[in-house]
Formats: sequence, structure tokens, C-alpha cells
Amino acid sequence: MCGIAGWINLKSDLTNQKEILNSMIDRLTPRGPDASGSWISPNALIAHKRLIVVDPEGGIQPMVRRQGENTYVITYNGELYNTADLRNELESRGHEFLTSSDTEVLLVSYIEWGAKCVEHLNGIYAFGIWDEGKKRLFLGRDRFGVKPLFYAQRGDSLIFGSELKALLANPLVEPKLDAEGLAEIFALGPARTPGHGIFKDVYELKPAHSMIFDINGIQIRKYWSLESYPHTDSEKATISKVRDFVLDAITRQLVADVPVCTFLSGGLDSSAITAVASKTFASQGKGQLNTFSVDYVDNDIYFKPSMFQPNSDEPWIKKMSESFNTCHHYVKFDTPQLVDALIDAVKARDLPGMADIDSSLFLFCREVKKFSVVALSGECADEIFGGYPWFHNEKMLFADTFPWSVSVHERTKILSPEILNLIKPEEYIQRRYRETLSEVPHLKGENRIEARRREIFYLNINWFMATLLDRKDRMSMASGLEVRVPFCDHRLVQYVWNIPWELKMYNKREKGLLRQALKGILPDDIIERKKSPYPKTHNPSYKKAVSKWLLEILNDSSSPLHQLIDVKVVRSMAEGNSDNTDPWFGQLMAQPQMLAYLIQVDFWLRDNHISIV
Repeated sequence: MCGIAGWINLKSDLTNQKEILNSMIDRLTPRGPDASGSWISPNALIAHKRLIVVDPEGGIQPMVRRQGENTYVITYNGELYNTADLRNELESRGHEFLTSSDTEVLLVSYIEWGAKCVEHLNGIYAFGIWDEGKKRLFLGRDRFGVKPLFYAQRGDSLIFGSELKALLANPLVEPKLDAEGLAEIFALGPARTPGHGIFKDVYELKPAHSMIFDINGIQIRKYWSLESYPHTDSEKATISKVRDFVLDAITRQLVADVPVCTFLSGGLDSSAITAVASKTFASQGKGQLNTFSVDYVDNDIYFKPSMFQPNSDEPWIKKMSESFNTCHHYVKFDTPQLVDALIDAVKARDLPGMADIDSSLFLFCREVKKFSVVALSGECADEIFGGYPWFHNEKMLFADTFPWSVSVHERTKILSPEILNLIKPEEYIQRRYRETLSEVPHLKGENRIEARRREIFYLNINWFMATLLDRKDRMSMASGLEVRVPFCDHRLVQYVWNIPWELKMYNKREKGLLRQALKGILPDDIIERKKSPYPKTHNPSYKKAVSKWLLEILNDSSSPLHQLIDVKVVRSMAEGNSDNTDPWFGQLMAQPQMLAYLIQVDFWLRDNHISIV
């Protein structure tokens, strides 16, 4: 993967601003530790940091292509999984290629199809193409936002980059937080409204959107959306098509010129990817597949089964590794590492995030990078096949809010009266929830519960999945590890979107359709294993450590938290006078993660010198 950045101004000469461009792209060095490049013209500064995955020599960026009298320049972060198909089609249209890189294929796709090029792509991508002749910038982002792309307009300038830190390196973009930004952090966080950049007048190009910036200003277009129509395939055909889509997506995403591995928890999703990868490696003579799992010191002592985490992973990982002859690496972390890495996680995400759920992934990816450059992970299967509890629990299903964040009181009770009055969290949550519901492509004739499940699927794909993909990208790219997510293939997602719930629940099991599709690929006991999410620490030392740290922050009168929270309530929580084990976000974030989240907020506000306006 890579980091991209750029600065466009159609009315001023930017050629003497290279130092600022260098500062912007240098912030993204972890995303692209292998190479760096820039392209300078009076109206456009384009930069790139590269992580080499395909065609080391031919994929150098920014890549420049001249067509007739015109010059096109691309800076690109991502991977195309239909590169060969696109190259063949473009060659049939008269184009010639000098490299084997997907970067060149993407650039030529734009030359051939213009803004409609994104409609031809299968992959994960965020890119900018500068058309020197037309003085036009084109930005594109993949359908589910696997790869990030932020931008801000300041006067005549358009500034863009892979991460917020790149924008903040430009003096035109100041770290200001208004009431809406505060609501994002305290009412919705660690989720984020699609397209919201948290800082005042900073935005993220939404998934499945493209943008043109030229003399007419900014024009944004949505180029793809889920379509609802009656599912007409038979049960047998449906199972067969799901299997074909899954196998094709995994196989396409194994292509790389660098070492590839898989994350393996012993659950259905990661096991499916591992099984296909292992067999593909064997058939291609690539040797043993490396697999990796994460766990925590003393979890075997403190783990207690719950609705959200019914069993531990280790026995299932062992079963899979032995069944498919993988070289498995068990990675374990202790409490001090998790706590210390809370700060690393904020630096990587540029925002407070999922507390130790983030920091553990940050540490995990750092270890994986010692062996591999590319990893495949099982994210997104639960969102499209209906694996989460809120798809099955009727109370959660019909909660008139985001189902992964129903404990609003747990969030609002920690805020000061002034902030509560300023951001009105319940109203803000409802506003964003209603906005999203208004976008759902309903299907006429569906009964009440089926229509509601369609809404929940849409909310999950556009919000919860987006949060997990954000986390995956920042925590992995902070170590220069590219993580691919085969279940995010848009062809699979579109097909499964319209499959009725009773078929998704084949044999009355959560994700039963996927289980049936994987028959013969995975051992039966792995197929029947009850869903268990990403593991978190159950060691009580973690809560003690974050409580102690937060109390130190509360005792520091210079902490910016003092003007935002109800110090008395938060102090009582940190001192252990209340102990709510119910998640306030997702399945894993309970009271210890609330304390850690506030630690992250405090550091974020200080480290970025954020002003509240």
C-alpha cells in the first residue's frame, strides 16, 4: 500500500511550496516506507510514499503518462484485483503498457474512460489524477472505503491526503474542533459519520464516490450503490454462487510480488481465507503459508464466556493450522504493552479510536510485518451475512438507533452539562441515524421484519463496517503492512444483499449460508463453531492500569478534558465505584475501554494542539 498527498491551486503558483508538500508526504512514511516521489507544476503538487507490493521497478509514483499534447499524473494507494482483465480490455482499445503494475492500468483506465473509470475497478483504492491540460484533479475512492482519502478546501486551494496528519502538515489546515466535531467524538465515536473529517471544514471522500476539482470548484458523484431486487436463484444455485464469489475474491487477492500471510482466529471467516490460501500456495509451489493470531497474557485464566464471546480461539487455531499445514505464529501481549500502545494507536488513526482493540491490532500488525508485507483478513463477513447479535436479538434489531451503540446513557453521563447542551448527543445521533435510513434502497413487498433487517444491513455496511475498516487500515499501515479483505468484494456484497434472511440463516444458524457454501473446504467442526469476535484482554490488570492513568489526567488541571467531561462522574468510574460490563460500542468496548477512550481523547487534544471553536 501507499500514502498519497497533493495540493492544487488553479490561481496561484505553487512551485515554491515544495517544502510544505514534503512535510505532508513525510507524515505518511509508515504507509510507504520503500520509496518516495513528487511531481511539481505551477498549479499542482503531487506526492507519493510507496510500499512495494507489485512490480518494484515499474510501479514508481507519481506516475506520468503523456497522451498526445496532454500530461496525466497519478498518485495511488491501493490494489486492483482485476488488473489483468482491465489490461486486456484496454489493449483491445489500442493502448500499450510499459509495466506490469496496476498503477499504469489505473492511469490508462482514466485516460480511456475519464471519470467513469471507477465503475470498471475491482479493488481497494484511493487515488488522485491530475490532468495538466484541463487543469483538473480527479479523486476516486473504492466502494466500501477500505482505503482512506481526506480533503479540505481553503480559498482557492484543494488539499488532499491519505490521512488527516498529511492535511494538518499544511499550514492552511488548522486543527479546529467545533460542536459537530465534538459530537462526532463523544456521541458517535469511535464511529464517524461517512464523509466527516472531524476537524472543522475537513472531509473524507465517501466510499463509492469520485470528485472533480477544477475552475468550477468541487463536483462530487456517487458512482456505485447497492441495488435491491427480488432474489430469484434457487437455494442450490445461491449456495454455489456464494462459494464461487468467495473463492474468486480470495484467490484474486493472493496476488503479490512480496510475502503474503493470513490472520487466523479459527473462526469461520479467517479459516475460509486460510484454507483457500494454503491450497493455492501448495498448488503454486510457494511452500508453507504463514498464519498469525493474537491473544493476551493470562486470558486463559480470566476469560469468561458471554453472549458476545462464547469461547476462546486457541484450540480452533491449532485445528486449522494442523489441517492445512500452516506455519502458525501465536502473538501474545501483556497489559503494559496494550496500555502503552494506546498512544501509538491515536497517532496512527489521528483520532481517538477503539482503545485496546486498536492498540492490540497496532502491536499485532507490527509483529506480522516482520514476516510479511501483505495479509488477508476476514473482516466484513459479519456485516454482509448477518453475524452480529443485533441481527438476531429482536430488541436490538428494533432499537430505534444504531444497534451497536444503544447504551447512550453510558456515553452522555460522562459529559459536562455545558458540552451536553452544546452537542445535544441524543439529537445528533438520531439525526445521523435518520439520514442513513433515508438512503436505504428498500424493496417493495418486504414484510416489516425483513425490511428492518435490510435497514440494519445498510447501517452495518455504511457505519460499523466502515469503523472496522478504518481501524484495520490505520493500525496495519502504521507498520507498512497491507491488509486485504476478500469479503469486501463488491460483487459478493451486492449478491448477498438481496438474499432473503431465511436463506442467509441456512439451517437456522447465524451465517448459515456461508457455512453451507464452505462445506468441503473447511473441517465440519470449524464450520459449526459459534461466532466469536476479535479477542480482547480479560485481565483485570488492564482496567487497573487505565484507571490509574486516567486519574492522573484528572488530577492535572491543564488537561483539556476538564472543560468537556463531568470530572466527578468520571473520577468515580476510574476509582471503581461503578462497574458496567455492558458494551457501549460494538461487542467489546465496555467500561475499561471508556476509560481508555478518554485517555486517548486527552492525548489527541494535546498532541495536535486542537482548539475548540
